[in-house]
Amino acid sequence: MTRRRNLLISATALVGLSLTAPTPAWSADAPIPVVATFSILGDMVERIGGDKIAVTTLVGADGDAHVYHPTPADARAVSQADILVFNGLAFEGWLDRLVEASGFDGVRVVATDGIQPIRLDDDDAHHDDHAEKDDHDHAAKDDHDKEEHADEHDHGAFDPHAWQNPANAVIYVDNIAAGLAKADPANASTYYGNRATYVAEIEALDADIRKTVEGLPEDRRTIVTAHDAFGYFAETYGLRFVAPSGISTESEPSAADVATLIRQIREEGITAVFVESITDSRLLEQIADETGASIGGTLYSDALSGPDEPASTYLDMMRHNVETLAEALSP
Repeated sequence: MTRRRNLLISATALVGLSLTAPTPAWSADAPIPVVATFSILGDMVERIGGDKIAVTTLVGADGDAHVYHPTPADARAVSQADILVFNGLAFEGWLDRLVEASGFDGVRVVATDGIQPIRLDDDDAHHDDHAEKDDHDHAAKDDHDKEEHADEHDHGAFDPHAWQNPANAVIYVDNIAAGLAKADPANASTYYGNRATYVAEIEALDADIRKTVEGLPEDRRTIVTAHDAFGYFAETYGLRFVAPSGISTESEPSAADVATLIRQIREEGITAVFVESITDSRLLEQIADETGASIGGTLYSDALSGPDEPASTYLDMMRHNVETLAEALSP
């Protein structure tokens, strides 16, 4: 079955569910139902809401929101939620259809409201709109198919991975606290109190990351990853990230892109490349084999790990990433 048929089936199932989804029923004493679109947001929401809320996370630990397809259960959860928290900046290309199908009419919290996003150049903005092949390997698709694909996966003009800068994470937390307080003013003081505690931890983490990065030699600050998800981290801490793939994990690097990266690694003497938890590691392993670089470790970019792994919270994820980088890049 082609990918387009899958999308049509998913859309039909979601619309059908939206017609029959029950009206949410919860008492004033019950936790408020909240939906967060992916695991990093889910963790932030839980830190702010505590036991006053019940969080459903659509794209869970180790899940890739770039290629996610909503399910009928997701539509049910959204239809029953009082608050919906999402990243914005076109990160969740599937969200508009899901919200429409669910009939959600609660409080919407756009976590990136108020940040200064990184604008992509034209090549980056369109790199993810690669042509997909169907079962018969057709060379072209009709205009309708192209528009549908662009709506699903085009990340637009800005880099959506804003949480990779802890200063932006504070803005995320501010937006979440305000959204929870708007929906549940009786517990606003709890949400803002949790916000203050959490922000202090994020700011302490930022200071630790800066101290660690300052210890890296200037000539060992180029980092190779699977896809271009660390732009905010690079801009914040004076690092340089390069990747064979674009902003989305759906983008497929060309042979020329890979060859250019291999040449760059050799010319600049880059000694380590890093795989990501949500991507296939084989391309990076191939690049490491051809250049003599080592695999420096696994980074977490778009998703948290499971509870028994080293990046099960936002703070742990950021700490793990910088420690992994420092261990591999230090002389």
